Amino acid sequence: MKLLVISHACVTPVNQSFFVDVVQQTGWNVELVIPSSWNSEYKSNLQASRWKDFQGQIHTIPVWKAGNIPLHVYKQTMIGLLRKVRPDVIYVHHEPYGLATAQIYLANRLVDNRPIGFYGAQNILKHYPIPFRWLEHWVLQNSAFCFPVTEGALEVVKQKGYKGIAEVLPLALDKGIYHPEPVWAQAKRVELGIAEDEFVIGYLGRLVEEKGLQAMLHAAQVLQGRRWRCVLVGSGPYEPELSATVAKLGMTDHVFFAGFVPHEEAPGWLSLFDVLVLASETRSNWKEQFGRVILEANACETAVIGTESGEIGNVLRDTGGGLIVPEANIAELGKAMLELAEDPNRTRKLALQGAAAVREKYDQGYLASRFVTTIRNASKQEGSKP
Repeated sequence: MKLLVISHACVTPVNQSFFVDVVQQTGWNVELVIPSSWNSEYKSNLQASRWKDFQGQIHTIPVWKAGNIPLHVYKQTMIGLLRKVRPDVIYVHHEPYGLATAQIYLANRLVDNRPIGFYGAQNILKHYPIPFRWLEHWVLQNSAFCFPVTEGALEVVKQKGYKGIAEVLPLALDKGIYHPEPVWAQAKRVELGIAEDEFVIGYLGRLVEEKGLQAMLHAAQVLQGRRWRCVLVGSGPYEPELSATVAKLGMTDHVFFAGFVPHEEAPGWLSLFDVLVLASETRSNWKEQFGRVILEANACETAVIGTESGEIGNVLRDTGGGLIVPEANIAELGKAMLELAEDPNRTRKLALQGAAAVREKYDQGYLASRFVTTIRNASKQEGSKP
């Protein structure tokens, strides 16, 4: 079988590793279509490159609106590409309301009309303006399969009329990438001047207001008088406000801004933390769609404190790898920090529970096998239609 995957996420090489597992399990010919460059939430002008283990053909194509998930469009007719590739199945790793999604679906309809499906993470029922509403409805009506990442995302597409094959497929973790990195972490501790007995709380992700970083910093005041550090890994528009808060609270000697780091360094930073804090706060148009960094931290044997925003609570209950606190509740967040700082055995127990659960439930090989089964079923079902 030849599977064509269209994915802006695969501009980042590590995201191609999922399809390495798919190929290893099936022997399929998997080809990727990705933007030649992308402005991600972490880095601008990210150039497309290949993951070291992915051997399939990669079609890199410039896009308009690089970095804009719903509005980006490929600067090439997809009709010509589909006629050249002639895939058996097409997987569009985009939300159903995106312009690039409609672009591929329309080309498929005009060429061979192969079984085609999409990805979904939107967990809030939104009614988009025209023409996005029309395009989304048309995509939903013409999809053979979909891969929502959560039950909430599945419920949203069902409420909008989707009736095809659906397999809830959480974000997968490659255990070959995400695992404890004690040597790297120890070296970084020495570099940053963090003593062995200092308790490290950390965050890895975008520095934006809705991630609850103000609450995290204010809650950390309960650690004053103890030996502790806070490490914020990532970049974003909210960094100046956070720096001002650090100065105002007199935490300059305790808080370190690491800035943007490449994906391959993420396991090392997560291993450096004693506890990852994900204090996200729901907005009217946004809540956490999954919280993949929870899995990444647990896989690196790091405990997590998270709020109930979106899927965070569900993921933490599933892994058992941390504590759950109410959103925007500085007192409860501080209490959780203090509990784990004072009880390293409990912190370690939570971390190991999370690591075991991630290996069992979110292993990339296991989830790739579910992906393969769904693609096969959709292909057979579409092939049986007159």
